[in-house]
Amino acid sequence: MQLTAAVSFLTILQDESVSIHSYTHSFLQVILLHLEHRDTGVSNAWLETLLSVIEVLPKETLRHEILNPLVSKAQLSQTVQSRLVSCKILGKLTNKFDAHTIKREILPLVKSLCQDVEYEVRSCMCRQLENIAQGIGTELTKSVVLPELIELSRDEGSSVRLAAFETLVNLLDIFDTDDRSQTILPLVKSFCEKSFKADESILISLSFHLGKLCHGLYGIFTPDQHLRFLEFYKKLCTLGLQQENGHNENQIPPQILEQEKKYISVRKNCAYNFPAMIVFVDPKNFHMELYSTFFCLCHDPEVPVRYTIAICFYEVSKLLNSGVYLIHKELITLLQDESLEVLDALIDHLPEILELMSTGGENSVQENKLSSLPDLIPALTAAEQRAAASLKWRTHEKLLQKYACLPHVISSDQIYYRFLQRMFTIMMTNNVLPVQKAASRTLCIFLRYNRKQEQRHEVIQKLIEQLGQGKSYWNRLRFLDTCEFIIEIFSKSFFCKYFFLPAIELTHDPVANVRMKLCYLLPKVKSTLKIPADKHLLQQLEMCVRKLLCQEKDKDVLAIVKRTVLELDRMEMSMDAFQKKFYEKDLLDQEKEREELLLLEMEQLEKEKQQNDGRPMSDKVFEKKRRDTKTPTQSLPKNIPISVPGPSSVTPSTSKEIKKSKLIRSQSFNNQAFHAKYGNLEKCASKSSTAGYTPVSGLGKTSVLSLTDDSFRTRNASSVPPSFSPNTPLPSTSRGTGNSVDPKSSGSKDTQPRKATLKSRKSNP
Repeated sequence: MQLTAAVSFLTILQDESVSIHSYTHSFLQVILLHLEHRDTGVSNAWLETLLSVIEVLPKETLRHEILNPLVSKAQLSQTVQSRLVSCKILGKLTNKFDAHTIKREILPLVKSLCQDVEYEVRSCMCRQLENIAQGIGTELTKSVVLPELIELSRDEGSSVRLAAFETLVNLLDIFDTDDRSQTILPLVKSFCEKSFKADESILISLSFHLGKLCHGLYGIFTPDQHLRFLEFYKKLCTLGLQQENGHNENQIPPQILEQEKKYISVRKNCAYNFPAMIVFVDPKNFHMELYSTFFCLCHDPEVPVRYTIAICFYEVSKLLNSGVYLIHKELITLLQDESLEVLDALIDHLPEILELMSTGGENSVQENKLSSLPDLIPALTAAEQRAAASLKWRTHEKLLQKYACLPHVISSDQIYYRFLQRMFTIMMTNNVLPVQKAASRTLCIFLRYNRKQEQRHEVIQKLIEQLGQGKSYWNRLRFLDTCEFIIEIFSKSFFCKYFFLPAIELTHDPVANVRMKLCYLLPKVKSTLKIPADKHLLQQLEMCVRKLLCQEKDKDVLAIVKRTVLELDRMEMSMDAFQKKFYEKDLLDQEKEREELLLLEMEQLEKEKQQNDGRPMSDKVFEKKRRDTKTPTQSLPKNIPISVPGPSSVTPSTSKEIKKSKLIRSQSFNNQAFHAKYGNLEKCASKSSTAGYTPVSGLGKTSVLSLTDDSFRTRNASSVPPSFSPNTPLPSTSRGTGNSVDPKSSGSKDTQPRKATLKSRKSNP
């Protein structure tokens, strides 16, 4: 009841249910009355309420109702509980009064409590000195607070000394260089020297604050002092490891186990402070001074230590900059760590880490540095398989999402042969929906940046055959998820060319859940059309919707169809020509389409290069050539052709100039498109369009001429998915309503559908 009342009083204050005057009159005395309740939990609850009330009470009320009674409550004759409460109230009151009032009425009480006979009171008051110092200013802090802290740092009670040390560290910014070098530094040295002989809890605090301490005292250390602090840190990093004896935990005495837990906390804190220590020694000296320590932390036998260093790995990489190659092996070690907690901590910043690794920490580089790290791809694949084999599907999902960065750091062929098929397998076999969706989106990004048309066609063919026309309704649902990602990531023309017809064919699907999910997707599908070029596709879409309205027998699907029809009717169609209302979206889509064309141009240029030189041109060499060129698009000649003409349309006199222009544009595209953030490709493309390309007035799909087999073709009246190669036809996109689909095999994940199962999925298809 007391705890509930304390919370209720605080809620009344926060909600401003009554005026401050009424609150003071009705509630304040009740709060003050219960501060010394015999139950510590109840007393602390009322104290928290009072500390919040102090923030809003006027000065006069604070003086008469709280400060004046505090003089008697802080006396030695009062109970320890009363004096502890007084310490915390004094720390809060300091910010509410002017310096004169603080000096005359509050500081005498503070000094008295700092010299209390009970170590608990001295420790509590010592921890409030930080708040008091911030309220009284630098001069009073140096003349009043600092002498008290010095005296408390020599206290007989270890908890008091610890409180004094932590307060000194937190107040380092207030003191000038003289105070730090003449007063604080000797205290810190003494504290560090005695810490190994004292309680291990002091070592835990010292290891936690060591980074802040070295940063605050940086510049006043002599070379000898600098070296001693560094050696002290190294000693803490291996504390307890020398005592490993391989005994069974059941044979170790409890006190030894407790001590080992404290040592683990010390090493964990050292891992937390490792980036600060790199700054302390200077990143240039990392290999000589700290690499061995970093190696020990990455190979520490305890998971919490490795987990903490994995969290800090990105910060360490940034600090090392061009020296990031020194920690390549440690990245592999953490990726292969047996604990998924460590892997989960590392992959939070995996794209940024891999980018730093691939560029060597530099903005413009000559070659991809990951070529010297052959173990990276096996480590990445092993990490994914380990996550997949566990029950921690959120870690697996996050890892798959982060793999979207791989087109930026490894070659297209490596992704195709080592990762892309794995994404397919996950989509087909994994039982966790978020994991399947993450794999689907990452696969779409891999497809987006794949540089070989033959490989792209093979992936598209698999998506349509194994998912869109798969026997399992679950696979067909995942195909619709993939279509949604395709719409988000690719241009409208790409979706209409390859996925429009296979998607709307699912209006004839025998499973209600598939038809229902398609209905939700239809507005996005319609948004990919442009009039008049896609009028025939619009007619097919309208015909499918009419069939659904007329022939649908499932009442739930029919209700969604009717709502979807209304939404489709309200949609405004995008035109081939730029419209003001769709300008930004059209411009973004134009950029996506242009980038897709540029990928094809790069492939064509590589083929020509191989033919001219008589030797293959590797991805790494091409990457190097692209990165060496930093030509902004704005500086390109205005007469560069936007479309890619076929061989017959290029005259001999201009073919060299056109090829040169293509190469410049390809280089410009790669310097921008592949350095994007991977969380939101639409934003990425938007940034790319504003940073690297000049909008071309009136450029639409109709300005793209017909291309050769190595490029995307313009959509026309017969825009059915074309053949992937002259001899390899795409699978038929018409599935029929009953001829080619066996309802028993298509209506379930593996066998015949069950109505109850379908209904249960309709609410969240």
